[in-house]
Amino acid sequence: MPAQRHGNIERMSALRRLVPRGSTPATGTSAPQQIRRRRPLESTTPAGLQAVELAGLLHELSVRLLAAEDLPAAVRRLAEFAQRAVPGAVRCSVVLIGDGEPLLHGAAGHTGQAFDDVQFASGEGPGLEATRGRSLVTAQDLAGDPRWPHLAACALEQGLHSVAAIPLEVRRSSVGALSLFLSRPGAVDPDLLLTTMAIVGQAEVLLGEVHRRAGLREGAVVDQAVGVIIAQRGGGVQEAYDVLRDTAQRLGLDRQVVAERLIAAAAARNSLK
Repeated sequence: MPAQRHGNIERMSALRRLVPRGSTPATGTSAPQQIRRRRPLESTTPAGLQAVELAGLLHELSVRLLAAEDLPAAVRRLAEFAQRAVPGAVRCSVVLIGDGEPLLHGAAGHTGQAFDDVQFASGEGPGLEATRGRSLVTAQDLAGDPRWPHLAACALEQGLHSVAAIPLEVRRSSVGALSLFLSRPGAVDPDLLLTTMAIVGQAEVLLGEVHRRAGLREGAVVDQAVGVIIAQRGGGVQEAYDVLRDTAQRLGLDRQVVAERLIAAAAARNSLK
């Protein structure tokens, strides 16, 4: 079974243990040019309507993330969307860690940056625990939670009273978590978990697609730069790739950045001819 699918099944199995039989997710209404916010649904509301609202929420998420030009931008958009879409959320923090890549972090909310700073500096906290354990992590009272006493004062000062951290995986190349912080203790309930898990499940697919597209664009730029090197220096394709790689390492820059600069310089020279 693929790792991403296995992770989704684990999350939904955990949720089924938390959600009473027959309960359904409450999701949001919409306004033009605004992120959908969930509205409270009365118990008499048909379950079909709730499903439609959840589908609308996930559709809006899809549109926003697929419009991002790269993975960092998509991660920021995901944090902004989740923080605004879930009532009571004062901060959303998304972290992704790829093999050999620097930590990728996106966040949204008017408070909580100091909490993230302490969490990342210490290497301990709900988001990092969810990332390492690949499992749901919740806390109903952050200030009194014995797992992270070093975060207690900061959580209280920043107004972060409860949290749900849900593991996130992107095409088995990056792992991380989406952490949703709430403004009151005891605010992590089955309804919130169901909505947030649905957002995360959809985001995994969308971030994977954004990553794939970015890789295709990078490959095209690198191939074009290789052509420029061959035209200027001669030699074979592999030699040109080696030149581009060595230049990037020597300058301490990403290979795509070097490729883009090389292409721009060649275009500038050609325009003077």
